[in-house]
Amino acid sequence: MSEFKVASRYAKALLDLSIEQQVLDQVKQNVEDFISVAKKHSELRAVLKNPIVKHDKKNNILKTLFGNQFQPVLIGFFTLMVNKGRGEILFGTAQEFIREYNEYKGIVIARVTSAAPLSEESKAALKEVIKSSTGHEVILENRVDSNLIGGFVVTVGDRQLDVSIAGRLNTLDRAFHA
Repeated sequence: MSEFKVASRYAKALLDLSIEQQVLDQVKQNVEDFISVAKKHSELRAVLKNPIVKHDKKNNILKTLFGNQFQPVLIGFFTLMVNKGRGEILFGTAQEFIREYNEYKGIVIARVTSAAPLSEESKAALKEVIKSSTGHEVILENRVDSNLIGGFVVTVGDRQLDVSIAGRLNTLDRAFHA
C-alpha cells in the first residue's frame, strides 16, 4: 500500500477519533503546530523517519516537545503510530489530516499567484467570489510571481483560472504557431 494511502487512512482515523472525543478543533490546531515545527526542524522529521532510532526514543522526543501542549488524544495517536512503525509517515499523516479536516468542515484552499501582492480588499472580494461559486468557506493563499507581468492565476482544487498577462500572451503565441 502506498505511503499516501496509509497516511490518509491514519488521518481519517484521527479525524473520526477527534470528532468522537469532541476535540476536533483543538486537535486541528495541535496538528498545525506540529506541521509548523516539523517544517522548521528537518531534524525532527529525520528522527521520525529513521528506522534505527528506537520507538521509545521517538515517543520521548514527541512527548517532550508536545506532551504538555497537545490534546492527549493526539499524543496517544502519535504514540500508536510510532509503536506500529509508522513514524516515517507522521508528517504526511498530519498534512493529510488538515486536508481531511478542511473537507469535513467544507473549506477549500484557493491559491492565488499574482504579479504584485493583493490588497486586503482584493483578497476579500476574491474570497467572496470563490465562496459564491464553490459554496464553501475559503482559505486564500497569495503568492507573488513577477513573471506574470500583471493579473493573477487562481487555483481551487483541480480548477484553474488564468487571467494573467503572461497567460494571455502564451495563449496568443500558441494561436499564431498552431
